[in-house]
Amino acid sequence: MTQNIRSRIADLSEKLHFHIYRYHVLNDPLITDGEYDRMFRELQELEAEHPQYAREDSPTQRVGSDLSGDFLKVEHPAPILSLANAFDVADLSQWEERNLRLLPSGSQLGYVLQPKLDGLSIVISYENGELTRAATRGNGILGDDVTANVKTIRTVPLRIPVDPASGAAPPRLVVRGEILFHKDAFLELNQEQEAQGLPAYINARNTASGSLKQKDSRETAKRKLTAYIYDIVDSEGVELRSEWEILQFLGAMGFNLITDASRCSDLVEAAAQLAGWEARRDDLPFEIDGLVLKVDDLSAARELGVAGKDPRGAIAYKFPAEEAATTLLGVTIGVGRTGKLTPTAQLEPVFIGGVTVSSASLHNYDQVAALDIRQGDRVVIKRSGDVIPYVIGPVLGARSGDEKPILPPEVCPFCATKVVQPEGAIDWFCPNPTCPERVMRTLEFFVSRGAMDIEGMGPQTISALIDKGLIQDEADIFTLQAEPLLALEGFAEKKVENLLGSIEAAKARPFAQVLTSLGLDGVGSTVAGLLTDNFASMADLLATAEQAREAEAAFIRQTSPLIAAMSGEDPDQEKLFQRMRRPSTDLAPRYLDAPELASRLERLLRPLNLSTESVAVIAEHLQSLIDASRPIHTIDGLGPILAQNIVDWFTDEHNKTVLAKMQAAGVNMQAEEKVAAGTALAGKTFVLTGTMSVPRGKIKALVEANGGKVTGSVSKKTGYVVAGDSPGSKVEKAEKIGVPILSEDELRALLGE
Repeated sequence: MTQNIRSRIADLSEKLHFHIYRYHVLNDPLITDGEYDRMFRELQELEAEHPQYAREDSPTQRVGSDLSGDFLKVEHPAPILSLANAFDVADLSQWEERNLRLLPSGSQLGYVLQPKLDGLSIVISYENGELTRAATRGNGILGDDVTANVKTIRTVPLRIPVDPASGAAPPRLVVRGEILFHKDAFLELNQEQEAQGLPAYINARNTASGSLKQKDSRETAKRKLTAYIYDIVDSEGVELRSEWEILQFLGAMGFNLITDASRCSDLVEAAAQLAGWEARRDDLPFEIDGLVLKVDDLSAARELGVAGKDPRGAIAYKFPAEEAATTLLGVTIGVGRTGKLTPTAQLEPVFIGGVTVSSASLHNYDQVAALDIRQGDRVVIKRSGDVIPYVIGPVLGARSGDEKPILPPEVCPFCATKVVQPEGAIDWFCPNPTCPERVMRTLEFFVSRGAMDIEGMGPQTISALIDKGLIQDEADIFTLQAEPLLALEGFAEKKVENLLGSIEAAKARPFAQVLTSLGLDGVGSTVAGLLTDNFASMADLLATAEQAREAEAAFIRQTSPLIAAMSGEDPDQEKLFQRMRRPSTDLAPRYLDAPELASRLERLLRPLNLSTESVAVIAEHLQSLIDASRPIHTIDGLGPILAQNIVDWFTDEHNKTVLAKMQAAGVNMQAEEKVAAGTALAGKTFVLTGTMSVPRGKIKALVEANGGKVTGSVSKKTGYVVAGDSPGSKVEKAEKIGVPILSEDELRALLGE
């Protein structure tokens, strides 16, 4: 038994040393963080039970490093320690019991509980209130000097206190915090990547680290990084007694704090909050991988001291691992209602985040190529909350050489139509609107709750109707008859009666709901509402789209010969050529209300050396395009790309045929006249977020009935944000740009309810 324990300790030590080398030196890990943590924890427990077998070079005695050879190294004024981990309440209880044994008899401990941010640790020094240095954690003793880059982060004060009323700054203050991307900022960054045809970033923490370690601080400034400060490393002239007082002091100095910290009188109170934190982690504006529990009394924390590399007065409570490694066995291809091809990884089943996962998203084929994911690879999978599990990337060091590249198919797997990748697009598409898989997905969405809400028409019913040739598109649903339905297996008289009744009721759905049900890319209920606010009927919308398309075709037809003879080798010229080829998105919105259009265009097109007559022709046809598309481009909340998607959809011959059949079948195609209940909110724009006392759709209707407008995103044009429970990042954005925030009760008070 003794030999087995000694061998296991030696084995774990060797494996952990190897994986530390793979991660920190080669930047090529073979296992996930969760797998590493489990091995590390087992070694810690074995060494604690059998200290005589612990090796002097044990990985438990090391501190990880994020040092880079590209930056000047600076020494921290005190060791920047890491934290021991706890994985359940029993671990926390044992931690507290160990601590109490080191303190005077009868001691009682209170705690401060905070989210454990998944970012990059930073140490920032202030001398007489002025930021003088910022460094990464590095190896805990030395860090990389990233002062210039940190100064570009707007949540880092360059001088403290930010508010002079808070008193004088201490002569010296060194603070510790975390730098990260908020979820919406990371999403925005990836949208920018997609718009430029570049691969998306997968891991927010690694991207934040790379952003902070740019050699040119101007590049860091382009990234919307956020810094949260949570501790004091060293100071002069600051006397505080508790962890809670540290947070209050940091807040008074003007540092950005985690507002969700709580003070707990004992461990029972702290433990009671753990489940709630785990349940709402996905609703937070930032990523967290657990919680940090700190002894509140600073004198007690100092007395407890340090064990190895971990302060005894603090511990990290880790949530269940959300990442795991497994083998990618194969790839299946899904086709959505828009024709987009989505590759899905088929995996060796792996337990992660409380469930067994056997498939995961591969995003798209461009992403697969960028990450060099291959069939047969050992890959890292992430699962977070209700988000579909996805592949982060391959474990390159585990390759045998037998792995095979994953390439997009040449034809659609469901209809054998040649697949296409539109210019500038990342995804591949099946262009066939009658592809059976596209039809199936389109109909599933069309009848779903929130769309046309046709009860009794689930996937099995839709599949049966398609197989028997009774429906081929959405419009065919409204012409179904009882007799053919009764002939189908499982369709009893009562079932058919109920189904036909539900179909008949769906014909009277509001116009906005009908538009939502059509499944246009980017057109949900909010955008559908904007369209019905500006177009009285489907006929008006179709006519405007047709006029815009004809004007665009005329512009391209008339202007193409003017630039056909030019080479386009000059980058400025090529950029202008691209704009001329995409006038509806690149020119019309830009010059929508421009005075003296011809002279404005002459300045824009100067690199092309066109004649005055040619510029006049371009201006004439651009003005025609602007006039034709103005009803769509002037809708607040519709960007140029979405406006173009709408024009494309409503000028597609297949879609026009479906709409004509729906109208002939009696489906409502008219916007209802809105009866105003009042004008109390006239001219004001609202954004709704969080859970209200009633469905948000009812709050939206209430705002609009009183003259207000509801949009989906916060901007400087927003009048108010109405926040319910768990409001998310929209409230934070509103606070940053000074948009007033109302509760639901305050909104109703505005209306005099």
